[in-house]
Amino acid sequence: MRILFLSHYFPPEVNAPASRTFEHCREWVRAGHDVTVVTCAPNHPRGEVYEGYENKLFQRDELDGIRVVRLWTYLSANEGFLKRTMNYVSFMFACILATPWLPKTDIVISTSPQFFNGLAGYFVSRLKRGPWVLEIRDLWPESILAVGAIRNQTLIRILRWLEAFAYRKCDRIVPVTDAFERHMVEMGVRADKITVIKNGASLDFYDADASDDGLREELGLKGKFVAAYFGTHGMAHHLETVLEAAARLVADERVVFVLVGDGAERVRLEQQLESMKLDNVLMLGQQPKVKMPALWAMCDASLVLLRRTDLFKTVIPSKIFEAMAMAKPIVIGVEGESKDIIEAAGAGIAITPEDAKGLASTVAALAADADACDAYGRGGKAYVHANFDRKVLAGRYENLLSEVLEQQ
Repeated sequence: MRILFLSHYFPPEVNAPASRTFEHCREWVRAGHDVTVVTCAPNHPRGEVYEGYENKLFQRDELDGIRVVRLWTYLSANEGFLKRTMNYVSFMFACILATPWLPKTDIVISTSPQFFNGLAGYFVSRLKRGPWVLEIRDLWPESILAVGAIRNQTLIRILRWLEAFAYRKCDRIVPVTDAFERHMVEMGVRADKITVIKNGASLDFYDADASDDGLREELGLKGKFVAAYFGTHGMAHHLETVLEAAARLVADERVVFVLVGDGAERVRLEQQLESMKLDNVLMLGQQPKVKMPALWAMCDASLVLLRRTDLFKTVIPSKIFEAMAMAKPIVIGVEGESKDIIEAAGAGIAITPEDAKGLASTVAALAADADACDAYGRGGKAYVHANFDRKVLAGRYENLLSEVLEQQ
């Protein structure tokens, strides 16, 4: 099978969509398929091209047997509505214009968000005369409305029309949560057109027995209980909750909070941290993927946080699967499907989103109860191995693609 996958994000970028796309495509290559990923020069989240790469018109690369085509894109930091929109739309047009020079393909996959990358799949699949599978990792425009990024009603109506158009024109939709599937069915999409394939973890990479490679000592965290947040520092995550919780525990010398990642809110959070004069919070910035197992090994509890909105009851942050694979207890400040998974796994403790007092008391309780931490870690590890092994999920995805081709 010849697969053409359009993804705005791809390694060496380290965010969740880059990891999901790479890990699925790698498994398909190992299964004997010919896979091409179309992406841009790695630049997320600061809009600055990574060392060793260029933002050229058209360039070829290869990663673990995956053919990678990188296209010129207007680059922008992950902040500011107009520039980000130009970034998204320019990549869509780059995909369309590059189509004649892309390899022959049997099937086209595009992943959203960003939304215009998802929509690019319609045009590329028509030009390639193949079926189109649309992967939905976040609901647009709902997710940007939830954080107040767009208020113009005309623009909102246009985006909603485009959302319905994409669902109608694609041959199969692959959402990452059951709640997304329900949303689509409520919009009038046929249930038999939708196949949920959730996120997971690469269990070969995220090994609970991994060493911290001396990071605790290097960072001055030896003997501390480390509560860590890994991931995007964005509007959706309300990470000031971590700073407010740290302020409540500033006299507790056992506990340190660590924030690892980057995003639109990072500079503001650094300024807030400086003004609060907290010495129990460490912000490390974005780290290369290869260091993630050691960083997970360094921490004692994982913080998974989002704003308190109805929309975020429908999402499942992918970091929960990595935390479970690393046998780390999870403090989940997300309601809905994510909370249900943690409770079913016995992998941690749920708190109310944006509740700094609840976060502080929960972290303090875990710091005082090593047996509970161990039990939560073992529960999560067993659950992710049984249900969210990325290799197994990639196999399910492969079967779906074969089914779509057979129907054609």
